[in-house]
Amino acid sequence: MAAERALRTAAPHEVLDAVRRVLIEQYAADSVELFMADYGLSVLQPVSVLPHTLEPVSVHNSPAGRAFGAQEPFIEGPDGGPVRVHLPVTVRGDRLGVLTVAYASREPVADCLTELTQIAEMLGHEVIVAERDTDLYLQARRKDRLTLAAEMQWQLLPGRSCARPEYELGAQLEPAYGIFGDNFDWSATADRFMLYVSNGMGEGIEASLLTNLAVNALRNARRAGIALADQAALADQAVYAHYRGRCYLSVLMFDFDLASGRARVVDAGSPQMLRLRDGVVERVHFEAQLPLGMFEETDYVAQDFQAEPGDRFIFVSDGVYSVASPAGEAYGSAALSRAITATRLLPAAEVPRAILRELAGYRGDPTPNDDALVICLDWRGRST
Repeated sequence: MAAERALRTAAPHEVLDAVRRVLIEQYAADSVELFMADYGLSVLQPVSVLPHTLEPVSVHNSPAGRAFGAQEPFIEGPDGGPVRVHLPVTVRGDRLGVLTVAYASREPVADCLTELTQIAEMLGHEVIVAERDTDLYLQARRKDRLTLAAEMQWQLLPGRSCARPEYELGAQLEPAYGIFGDNFDWSATADRFMLYVSNGMGEGIEASLLTNLAVNALRNARRAGIALADQAALADQAVYAHYRGRCYLSVLMFDFDLASGRARVVDAGSPQMLRLRDGVVERVHFEAQLPLGMFEETDYVAQDFQAEPGDRFIFVSDGVYSVASPAGEAYGSAALSRAITATRLLPAAEVPRAILRELAGYRGDPTPNDDALVICLDWRGRST
């Protein structure tokens, strides 16, 4: 209760200081640090001191990274000596970072670990709210400078992961600090879940402007309560009215019924979907329709689709399946299927990062020439 009161009354830029005071005064902590996951999901960036005088922490091979990846508290240190408790900071499945609390010994931790975990979760909620009024936490997320196009794209995204009893979702974009055209969006109600995967043509700021127009047009139609096919039609008109067919955007749109797993789908372009079911990976084909904004007043038709509990769906943009090796061989469906099979035991939030790392090895260059988007959706269904 003390932590909650402190968080709710703190100024946006003082949220971490408020938690630090409570943990030191009420929970006998020695020190408290907050680390935010960077845009590339490669390091955990310290928030406490800006510009960064504390060293970033690796997501892949550090105690804090272990807590971040497993989404469980991890206690670092020997019995009888100083310890550090690493606590995941996550909001409804969206992994923000790690709260690290240092103690002189392990004994106090056993009595308050549950409460420390709850405080870390509360902190995550307050950080999300505070980001409306301060750049502190957004600055801490970047280990390099974002391009203007990338800045626009990240501000457009709903998050990088989310979780509900019926599904779990993880997504990642590369190059994280230089993306321009690819995007994803989602929205959920008590009964429905809508997912949009888009791939805008062009490069740099022009591609970002196109995607911003199309995504906001889709959101405007969705929030008006319009059916999926009509959302596509209205966004198509908005893009065509501005670009007159010079630029267009591919999008794959889903409207899931959470109770049954039935979905309505509009496939307007190049994003692909693969399904892992009973250990078998296969590409799911839909009736292809024209990208948004290619021609004036295009009519779109939604198709039916059925998701089954236990299904894993992988969505990829052309920057994934069209990538070439140094020898000029395209990545293609076979290599992507192997990557999906190899990551089948990972949680959905970890899968996009793992596939993109494998893709970088295939490409032979850590920096892609085109946007690469990977989304993983685990469908659990609603229990009766």
